[in-house]
Amino acid sequence: MKIKNLIIFGTRPEAIKMAPLVKEFQSREDYFETKICITAQHREMLDQVLSFFEIDPDYDLDLMKPNQNLYGLTSDIILNLKPVLEDFKPDYVYVHGDTTTTMAASIASFYAGAKVCHVEAGLRTFNMQSPFPEEMNRCVTGVVTDLHFAPTETSRKNLIDENKDVDTIVVTGNTVIDALLYSVEKVKSENFDNEEIEKLKSIVQSDKKLVLVTGHRRENHGQGFIDICESLKQIAIENTDVQIIYPVHLNPNVQKPVYQLLKKVENISLIPPLAYPAFVWLMERSYLIITDSGGVQEEAPSLGKPVLVMRNTTERPEAVDAGTVLLVGTDKEKIVKETTRLLNNSNAYTEMSKLHNPYGDGKACERIANHIIKLNNKEWKEKLV
Repeated sequence: MKIKNLIIFGTRPEAIKMAPLVKEFQSREDYFETKICITAQHREMLDQVLSFFEIDPDYDLDLMKPNQNLYGLTSDIILNLKPVLEDFKPDYVYVHGDTTTTMAASIASFYAGAKVCHVEAGLRTFNMQSPFPEEMNRCVTGVVTDLHFAPTETSRKNLIDENKDVDTIVVTGNTVIDALLYSVEKVKSENFDNEEIEKLKSIVQSDKKLVLVTGHRRENHGQGFIDICESLKQIAIENTDVQIIYPVHLNPNVQKPVYQLLKKVENISLIPPLAYPAFVWLMERSYLIITDSGGVQEEAPSLGKPVLVMRNTTERPEAVDAGTVLLVGTDKEKIVKETTRLLNNSNAYTEMSKLHNPYGDGKACERIANHIIKLNNKEWKEKLV
């Protein structure tokens, strides 16, 4: 009897980090029957990732609505997952990280009697309001989780401190590194054709240092984004040998200040959001990255790119401790100062760019699959990769 796995995700970041796990389970069809369910909490950006990784969902709940709020989305996910769980009757349900899909799907799976597996478990800021609602989503998911796949020892310690059974926690590394290494190789391959990357090639100025910027988090909306934009404007004006490229999030709270303050700055290129392969291509060509994204904090060090994080707190302290990222918040003076230092101090840049990535070696999904097999049939051990 095969182990029945149901993998649930709904946003682009989840899709990126779960895609290599889907591939890992599908490559072991002797052991696993694996199905994929997407909530489509995000739609267009999610579909781009599915296409790149060649993943065809078995269940598409298609729940994205205009002006969607957390109340409606949470209830819609739980209600719409009920028939899926009743139809497939999975042994294990895999959710990822900290989204509303993750939290609601873990509750629905718990109601259905499936074992909940939390990938990227144990991340904490210890502040329920930052990031909001992600910190709450992580904590609630952790309460109903049967198997915690923690990316780092720090995450494992967080779970133990919350009195989670140590035997249910496995340190795997982060699946985003699996996804990144796969993606870099695919993007580099001679037969990979991507229209978006071709457009980027016409935008990127090879004679300038490329600073890649991403920003979207709720806690930075308002004055935070105004301060971020003013700091980027100052950096661009004071460093004419630099090109800033900013794929601007579609949220109006981001678009308005970004375009008002940065549109006319000569060496800042504001472009639409990028699909994952194009973003990987741009990351690899960047000199440094300024972001408020959690995933980029994990990915960029594997490419040797220093990261300045526009957040006051992070659930990924390992990178801060390792020195691969630096928290600058939305403090204009600090953003300008640290960016300028890395642009002009080659020793500081080299030291930061060559540090070890604390988030893994690209084998997290293999470790997850191996652990599930071990739990279910001891005689399979000798067949493990």
